[in-house]
Amino acid sequence: MPGQLTLDGLNRAGTADFAAALGEIFEYSPWVAEAAAARRPYKNLAALRDAMLASIERAPAEQRLKLIRAHPDLANKAQRARGLTAHSTHEQDGAGLDRLSDIEFAMFEQLNNAYKAKFGFPFMICVRRHTKDSILDAFARRLNNDPAQEEKEALTEIARIASLRLASMIASEEPLAVHGTLSVHVLDTHRGLPAGGMKFNLVELSRHGEERLIADLVTNADGRTSPEPIEGRPVPIGTYELRFQAGAYFAGRAVPLSDPPFLDVIPLRFSVSEPEQHLHVPLLVTPWSYSTYRGS
Repeated sequence: MPGQLTLDGLNRAGTADFAAALGEIFEYSPWVAEAAAARRPYKNLAALRDAMLASIERAPAEQRLKLIRAHPDLANKAQRARGLTAHSTHEQDGAGLDRLSDIEFAMFEQLNNAYKAKFGFPFMICVRRHTKDSILDAFARRLNNDPAQEEKEALTEIARIASLRLASMIASEEPLAVHGTLSVHVLDTHRGLPAGGMKFNLVELSRHGEERLIADLVTNADGRTSPEPIEGRPVPIGTYELRFQAGAYFAGRAVPLSDPPFLDVIPLRFSVSEPEQHLHVPLLVTPWSYSTYRGS
């Protein structure tokens, strides 16, 4: 959890304590933390992260492959039954990989097996940056890579995983740039004021027609929300829909409406391609019209 560790405390800790505290940043590979301990002190979290990655780059090729192979498959029922690390369980569950249908589990098993047969190590991806659809898209794309390309991609993804783990474990005045934000602002242009008290929800959509509720929210007096619909984590690559309860909002303000109202639930569908971006979605609404745009 954030705040459990501080960079200052890690800089002052004994070598064994430092390595023990950060030994799980890289899956079952405490040697990375042990190597980084010798290069202290670190002025910020990015310097610590970069030193750990440099230790991997300097490692023998076989040790880098061992690091990749230490990670679990995605959505592997047998491995989950035996138990994953706390980090891996949290990450895979957060992407919904613990709630797959039998057909989806079979699809992941087939892809995992095809990938390992070609490359000799598990498919690596930072699942906190992805939805199920984008993970499957990455599988399909990367199966066409050659082994050297894929080892490089796997290590890049491991670096992203490690960065997010560091950010979640260590309090720092200079945080790593690993999180994105999805924010919303609703303006009632009928009254010329922010639309306070409008209910809306955010759902993740899949190409198979499934929906996953991300947040149920109500705008505050400024027409915004606190917390934002997504903040303090990457905004996963995928397709989403915001559904604003405009009809109920205007009815609650005694605005004359048709029965049923011309605008009831307003759906705004959009896609995310950059998980670390700040994506701002304004809604300008009257009982009879609305508009939106990509804000900043």
